[in-house]
Amino acid sequence: MKLVHSPGLAAIAVLALLAGSCPLVAQYLEPAQLLHPSPESWPLYHGDYSGMRHSHLTQITPQNVGRLGMAWAFQTNQSAEIKSSPLLVDGILYFTVPDNIWAVDARSGHVIWHYNHPTTEGLHIGHRGVAIYKGWLYFVTPDAHLISLNAKDGSVRWTKEIADVTKGYWTTLAPLIVKNHVIVGVSGDFDNLTGYLRSYDPETGETQWQWNSTPPVGTPNSTTGGMTWMTGTYDPELNLIFWGTGNPTPVLSGATRPGDDHWTCSIVALNPDSGQLAWGYQVSPHDTHDWDAVETPVLVDADFHGQPRKMLMQTSRNGYFFVLDRTNGKSLLTTPYGPTNWALGIDKDGKPIPNPDKEPKPDGRLIAPDEGGLTNYRSPSFDSKTGLFIVDAHPSWSIYFAKPADGEYGWAGADYGVWGKGVIDAIDYQTGKIRWSHEVGRGGSGAGVLTTDSGLTITGDAEGNVLILATSDGKTLWHAGTGASIQSSPIAYELDGREYLMTSSGGVLFAWALPQGPSVADRSEIHTH
Repeated sequence: MKLVHSPGLAAIAVLALLAGSCPLVAQYLEPAQLLHPSPESWPLYHGDYSGMRHSHLTQITPQNVGRLGMAWAFQTNQSAEIKSSPLLVDGILYFTVPDNIWAVDARSGHVIWHYNHPTTEGLHIGHRGVAIYKGWLYFVTPDAHLISLNAKDGSVRWTKEIADVTKGYWTTLAPLIVKNHVIVGVSGDFDNLTGYLRSYDPETGETQWQWNSTPPVGTPNSTTGGMTWMTGTYDPELNLIFWGTGNPTPVLSGATRPGDDHWTCSIVALNPDSGQLAWGYQVSPHDTHDWDAVETPVLVDADFHGQPRKMLMQTSRNGYFFVLDRTNGKSLLTTPYGPTNWALGIDKDGKPIPNPDKEPKPDGRLIAPDEGGLTNYRSPSFDSKTGLFIVDAHPSWSIYFAKPADGEYGWAGADYGVWGKGVIDAIDYQTGKIRWSHEVGRGGSGAGVLTTDSGLTITGDAEGNVLILATSDGKTLWHAGTGASIQSSPIAYELDGREYLMTSSGGVLFAWALPQGPSVADRSEIHTH
């Protein structure tokens, strides 16, 4: 065991528990390698910059998936659920829960090191993971700090404050590395605060730029909010990052913030070198239902109605599926992908028109979807072979209330869930129509979605089962009970010629693979010789 102390931090422990058989290799990644990740890696939160969360691996197929079994499992022994997507670099997985990072051998599940940074301030609601630049990891904390660590042993290089936790900020996201920028966002919609994105120098930790999604607190007739709490995507050709922003504040009352409340509940495109806004598209103008637009902005290059397009797709928490031209932010398609009743229609720019009568009222309003939204932080996946955008959706209803006693600060209202269920929906991106739908249980699942080139869709259900569906029609091919709810999005990788699917439930990480040894075909060939 090795203890490492960092200035300003009272207790930081790095547990060096190196398994004797595990090779420690370079653990180094140049930013240019993020442009074309190898099958042996998962070096970004979404796997690559597109956010498609689609693996080109083909070893596990609809024909052999019945032989899939658990290769290893890793128990964190933490009460916090795993909500992160592991990174995989040079055979080492890095994953997190709040205040903790583990480096684990991706072949065996043996722990390499464990970093613990105990905090008492900030919201410990979850954690999405780390980012890597060359030989350094970047990790945000519940008390809104950014920490750079050595990927080889978890020792701390520097710590920087992202936001003031005493004002109500906290941080949970996996940072995004673009060239020599470490880009982070903030959380905190329990208070009337300004949301922002900030870029840090990966070597020194100095701030490079900051983009504010809403005006300074106290600006008359203006909103606050617009938190940036999920990881964005990046188009190297356009040199633009794409990021979703959160709801305005006060959350359920819009009286003090008239108008659309730019740039809350929006998708924004920024220059990663300067933070300059290229364009913004607001998916929920003047939101009063807590419908963040932080869901993954998925980047797809394909034909749309016969014309080659650089598109951005999002299944938003407000219940609408958006297809944009990401070169300019113009709408190509807007359509609901489940029950919604809060809009009067769609305007000329493809934006839903809020119905004032559906805002929270003293006598209540029955609204679809509920406050958790038709989807949320869990990742969707796009399969280019089928043209399907596959999302873990949550058809649902809530009753929203408002009254003067709620005030004009923070939540400023009340909502009560009435009913909801989970479904895996496969959306045809050309039309927005649901091609197939697979129910996953009452209340819904927190699992994201991964698709593969072999035609598999990997996700989870409300009972804690890992599901593998046929991407073509949504039928179940394989499942396994894990004993706890699933709150993370799957990843896939290949090492030594063996494909692994990785999921988690509760505080346990699971690696799934086909049995090692000669295949059925190989054994037949051996027998005949």
